[in-house]
Parts: sequence; structure tokens; C-alpha cells
Amino acid sequence: MLNKKGQVAVFVIIALVIVGGIITFFVLKGNVGGNKEIPSEFAPVFDYYQKCIEQEAKVAIQLAGTQGGHIYVKNYVPGNEYAPFSSQLNFLGFPVPYWYYVSASSLIKEQVPSKPSMEKEIAQYIQEGASTCNFEPFLAQGFVIKQEAPDVKVSIEDTKVNVDVTGDLVVSKEGSSAHKSSYHSEIASKLGKFYKIALSIYSKQKEEAVFENYAVDILRLYAPVDGVEIMCSPKIWKTRGVIDDLKKAIEQNFGTIKFKGNYYNLKDEKRKYFVIDSAVDEPVNIMYSQNWPIKININGEGVDDEIMMANPVGMQQGMGVMGFCYAPYHFVYDMSFPVMIQIYSGQELFQFPVVVVVDKNVPRKAVLSNISVNSEDEPDLCKFLTQSINVNLYDNNLKKIDGNLSYECFDQQCRLGSTKNGVFVGSAPSCFNGYLVVRADGYAEKKQLFSTNKDSFADVVLDREYKENVSITIDGKVFEGMAVASFVRNDGKSTSLAYPEISEIKLSEGSYDVKVYVYGNSSVVIPSSTKTQCQQVPQTGLPGFFGATEEKCFDITIPETKIDYALIGGGTTADYFVGSELEKGRMLIDAASLPIPTSVDQLQKNFESFETKRVNINFYGNNS
Repeated sequence: MLNKKGQVAVFVIIALVIVGGIITFFVLKGNVGGNKEIPSEFAPVFDYYQKCIEQEAKVAIQLAGTQGGHIYVKNYVPGNEYAPFSSQLNFLGFPVPYWYYVSASSLIKEQVPSKPSMEKEIAQYIQEGASTCNFEPFLAQGFVIKQEAPDVKVSIEDTKVNVDVTGDLVVSKEGSSAHKSSYHSEIASKLGKFYKIALSIYSKQKEEAVFENYAVDILRLYAPVDGVEIMCSPKIWKTRGVIDDLKKAIEQNFGTIKFKGNYYNLKDEKRKYFVIDSAVDEPVNIMYSQNWPIKININGEGVDDEIMMANPVGMQQGMGVMGFCYAPYHFVYDMSFPVMIQIYSGQELFQFPVVVVVDKNVPRKAVLSNISVNSEDEPDLCKFLTQSINVNLYDNNLKKIDGNLSYECFDQQCRLGSTKNGVFVGSAPSCFNGYLVVRADGYAEKKQLFSTNKDSFADVVLDREYKENVSITIDGKVFEGMAVASFVRNDGKSTSLAYPEISEIKLSEGSYDVKVYVYGNSSVVIPSSTKTQCQQVPQTGLPGFFGATEEKCFDITIPETKIDYALIGGGTTADYFVGSELEKGRMLIDAASLPIPTSVDQLQKNFESFETKRVNINFYGNNS
């Protein structure tokens, strides 16, 4: 019995020794690892290292906020002429990745960072920075410093960022030493809160196309879209002027947009239009700059690179019964541009850009789905350049020239590159009945059918484009009034000028149908009139339910209209312009006169006579 008690006592003593040893180990380990108070002579070194970590953390947080949640901006993807948006917006020298944009191949792309990816990139930045902290001043004082590669963990909260760094830093001098292996910092920052607000704004924009709706309103307020002008001469806008007006309007109006959370008590009813109904409790700024890339394509009858024209209707042959003329117009706009969303407080900022898309006068279709990163809803053909091609580029004299090549397949366009000494050797996506799109300075753009899945060689001939300075005479006499001339080439390409405001035009060699309308002052007054119009409408009651109709008539009153400008000359011609003529640089159009109309009947006769009149076109040089 005593032996058994003695054995138990021995085991108890051994257990106490083991436990005591474990406790002693962890106490000593704690002292060695950094919980022990650092001797004062070494404290400046460790304080500096702590501050170095915190400084790197602050820089990383600032970078993440400035660059849309990204620190390491990779995979730059350029845009092209048709989709001018790269994968990044250059904002005051910072490459800020778009959260939503249209790629060069016309695909919608997203680059929304996740919170874990932000934490990982911030940690990587701190790790790289902490490894290169400058200890030179301490080394000069005789300290010996050994640094272990740090391991960094980052946690983003609403109002702070937690940074934990582990890794030995050993400092010694004159036989004494100290070391520390763990460092913790809390950086005051609203990065987490700003990121949540950014996600809520982005989700609302993505699902409701908020900015697109503002863009459509701007389009209809500041540019001609649909309308009718009571007039017998064309209504003309300068295409470049319309685009410039839109850019100015976008810059001014988007800078006014605010969020309800900040401006809930607005008393000005007009200002409420610019307030988005979304509870945001930090200031938000929306901006667009005219210096940023923008795409505005305008389509419709009477549109070219120089002018947008609404042609008059009503006085042409066979329409005289109308008794008046008018100029209707309908222009279709495809418009896309970037806006920057900035959430800020004091000196801290979080910003991200998105591209606003208006397609054929209407907002892009809203995307009713959760946020996805790097969306790939349809294949990007430009990633699969699998077909080897060889393209030779020539001018009209079969002399090799250099230009830029793209390849268009379905609704995507891929930039292939440039020719060298007139030759391009490279790759393109596999496609049947796609188009080579070739552009070169001083030449007209060329689209040539080319199936890369069966052809590998192509010869492309570009037509030189000549700038012509146009003068107009009437019956050989100098004319200083208003005229409109249209040139339609046999391949369907057309261009126009509105004289005298626009007196330059670019033409390439080819066969053209030319029409010239000359307008001048008139004294025609179309009196007011009333017309009765009848139409079938559903009957009321039970008969209407079964489809019965009845005729109802109503009066349309047309007010008196004075025609300030009316057709007083012009005509048509068909001609072939050769390069040797076009290179002279000056074109003289001589049109025939028509009687100055004093009545509606005379105005009608002028339109009827117009097609029988011929214009003469001659070319001459600057010294002729």
C-alpha cells in the first residue's frame, strides 16, 4: 500500500514539473517574442519599424481608394476607334480600373473587387514595403539588425483597417540584443464603409441604369433627336458642334447629381431632379470630363461627318396638295462615356468609374443580377486569334502604304495591328464573312469582306481622300447665300456640305451622284387653313367590345406660315471624279437659277423643275 502511495506521489511530482516547464516555456517565449518590455536603447528601432508598417498601410489604403479598390492594376486592355474605352480610366495619372465598361471587342466587362481581394492586395503592399524599411540611420549608429521576411494579415472594417505583422526583428549592439516578432496596428479609415457605399451605388446603377436615364434626358434636351420644323429649306446642324454641345452638357449636368442621403431636405424643386433616391450618409461626387474618351455615333437620313440635315417635305412633285412644307428629322444616337463616382470624407476618398451606355436613343438594358467580377456572358473573339493572315495594303497606284487593321466579326471588332512597309503578318479570330477594316491617314476607310476560316491572304487598295475647298456660283455669278450639296458615291458612301458655313469637303476618286440645293429670301406666305380628317374608332358599349367601329372626324388647323428661305436654284449631275482633278484642291459648282417664288404655286413649280436642272463642276488649283 505504501509503495502504491509512493508511486502516485512520484507521478504527481513529475506532472507538476512538466506543467511548470510548459508554463516557463511560454512565459519565456512571450518575453522573447515581443511581450517583454524592450530596453530603451533599442526602442527607437522597433518604434521606427512600427511606424514604417503603419505608413505603408496608409499608402496602401490610399491607393486602394484612389484606384477603385485595386492596388496592383494589371492586364491593361486597350480600346479602339469603335470602343475607345480601355480597361482603365486615366484619372490625374492614376490608372483606375473600370467597374463596368465596354471592351474593344464590344463586350460588357466588370472589374469589381471583392473585400478579400482588397485585403490581400493591401497586405501584399505592406509586406513588400515593410521588407524595405530604411534602417540605415540605425546601422550608422552601430546597431546590427536582422529582419525576418514579414507575414501580413489585413482586416477591413467600416471605420478602421487592422494590420497584423509577424516576423522576427532582432536588434543587437555591443553584446546586448532584443527582438520582437509581432506587430499590430489599427489604421483609422473609412475604406470599409466607402466600399459598402460604392457597392450599393454600383448595384443601383447596374440594375436601374440610373446614369443612362440622365444621359437620355441630356441627349433630348441638348441635341436634335426627333422633331418637325415648318420650313421649306433644310434645317442644318453641324455634326461636330452637336457632339461638342453634348460633351459640355454631360460634364455640367452629371456634376450636379447628388444622393438623397446627403441632400434630403432640398427645398429647390428644380434641384430635386438631380437627386438619386438612395440613402447614402457620406458625400458623393459624380463627374465627367470632356478630356475623357467618349463615343458618339449619329445615324439617320441626312447625317455625315460634317452636317446633320433635315430635308423639307411638301413641295416636291406630287405633293402640292399639302399647301405647305415642313422639315422632319429623326436622328439615332449611340453614345457611351465614362463617369467617375467618388465617395469622400475629409482627405479620404474611394472612387470607381463606370461607362454609361445609350443604345439607339434609349438607355442600355438594365442588368437584374448580382454583382459579378470579370463577367464573360459571351465569348470574346479577340482572345482567340487563331488564324494566321497576311495582308498587303496599297494605294490607287498599287504603291504599298501603311495603315491600321481591325477585324469585324458579328458585333465584335478586334484590333489586329499596323502594317510595316505595307505588309501585315499576324493573327485574327476564326470567322466566316467577317470584314477587314483598314484605316490610314489621308485615305478613305475601307471595309473588305474576308473569311479568316478559309482565306489567309488579302490585298486591300485604299482610295486617297482629298480635301476640296468649294465655291458656288449661280448662272456663272458669285453666290453668297445658303446652299446644300450632297455627294453620293457609287458604293453608297455619302457626304454633304452646308455652304457657306461649311465649305470644305473630303472626297476620294469615284463615281458620284451630286445634288445642289440653293436657297434664298422669299416673300411666300402660306395662309392659315383648316382641314377635316376622319378615322375609324371603336364604338362605345357592347358593339365596341365585339369590334364594331364608327367614323369620327375632327378639324386640323394649320396656322399662317411665312417662308423666309425657299428654293431659288440648284440641280443635279452624275460625274466621275479622278484623282488628278481632286488633288487640285478647289472645286467650283455652277448651278442654274430658278425664279424667286412669290407664291405657293411658284414654290411648287421650283421643286418640280429642280430635277431637270443640271450643275457643272470644275476643279482648279490655288494658282489657277
